[in-house]
Amino acid sequence: MALQTTNAAYQPVTALEKAVTSGWNPVCKITYTRDTWVKLLDRPSDYAHDEAMLLCQEAGNQWVMWIPEHGEARLDRSQFYFVQ
Repeated sequence: MALQTTNAAYQPVTALEKAVTSGWNPVCKITYTRDTWVKLLDRPSDYAHDEAMLLCQEAGNQWVMWIPEHGEARLDRSQFYFVQ
C-alpha cells in the first residue's frame, strides 16, 4: 500500500544543497599525478587491496594504475578518490 500526500510538510535538503546556498563553492581542485595513492570505490576482486597507485593518465578521465594483489588496471576517475 502506497501513501500519497499532496502537501509535504518537510522536504529534505542535501548537505551539498545547504553548502551551495550558504555561499560555499563545492569545486574540487585535486590534481592527480603519477605515483599518487588513491582509494578505490570498488575492489576489482575479493583479494585485491582497496587502494591503488596511479601510473599514468590515458585519454580523458581514464587512468592506468597498479593495485596490490591484482596488478595493472584501467579505471575511470569516477571509480576512485584521493587518499590523504
